[in-house]
Amino acid sequence: MSARRTKPPRLRPGDTVGVVAPAAAVEREHLERGVNALSQLGFRVKVSERVLGRAGILAGEDRERAAELQSYFADPEVSAIIAARGGYGTGRVLPLLDFAAIARTPKPFVGFSDLTFLLMALVERANLVAFHGPTVAVDLSRGLTARARQHLIGLLGGEMENVEFEAKEVVHPGSAEGEVIGGCLSVLAAMLATPYAPDFLGKILFLEDTGEKAYRVDRMLVHLKQAGVLASVAGIAFGAIRPVDGNEQEARLIAEFIAEQTAGLGVPVLYGIEAGHGTENLALPLGIRARIDTNSGRLTYLESAVS
Repeated sequence: MSARRTKPPRLRPGDTVGVVAPAAAVEREHLERGVNALSQLGFRVKVSERVLGRAGILAGEDRERAAELQSYFADPEVSAIIAARGGYGTGRVLPLLDFAAIARTPKPFVGFSDLTFLLMALVERANLVAFHGPTVAVDLSRGLTARARQHLIGLLGGEMENVEFEAKEVVHPGSAEGEVIGGCLSVLAAMLATPYAPDFLGKILFLEDTGEKAYRVDRMLVHLKQAGVLASVAGIAFGAIRPVDGNEQEARLIAEFIAEQTAGLGVPVLYGIEAGHGTENLALPLGIRARIDTNSGRLTYLESAVS
């Protein structure tokens, strides 16, 4: 049983949301559209001066990106942080962060994809609740659905009790309760055997990914299985696992591999909740308890994600 996570203070209308870039380089046009959309949600927005930095494919040197993130957690003006985008590079900054200092100034951090590195490190190393959800220069720039907007505001504002995610398919039946962890499948596989990998025992594991060949998805699931991860969890909830170029044959193979690699575990497995790549990307809390139930086909949270 994990220690109870620290829940960040709820976000109120008019609060300041910080925008940082811990990963790949950010395009100005996409950032500006996303910042405007965030302002329209009723928040002040503080954009890091370094957010448009570049070092090759990254949004600045590793130490610059780590310092940016660290400073926004410490900044009393900033009530929540939403990443500009994922892409690649978040894992490089983890050794440069002071997680003890971050734990002393808890606030909601929102991101997904490559940012799974940071989400899981915040849960594991800072003992904080984190939020797998939309990024500024990608999802907000493209435009969230009305449901995703209200979901994000309600979740971070503490207005939503018993948050539910409905799945499209039941892969294996059952029900279980546990703390939700997870994120991008390829990132979680890369985190194994590092100091930032989460404790999987008794957890509900959320998995999603995009742009992967079916054999690579199978290889990553086999990796998790042979590492003992899949046998240790209480249940598994998949978002979308999008194949390269939306290939239908690859999509069918991915579904078969998911069913095969999660068979015989004796735990409930759902597929197709609206979180992550290729979905509405509803913000999903990590580090608090939920119930997975294949009778209802839902992942239902049992507590608020904020204080």
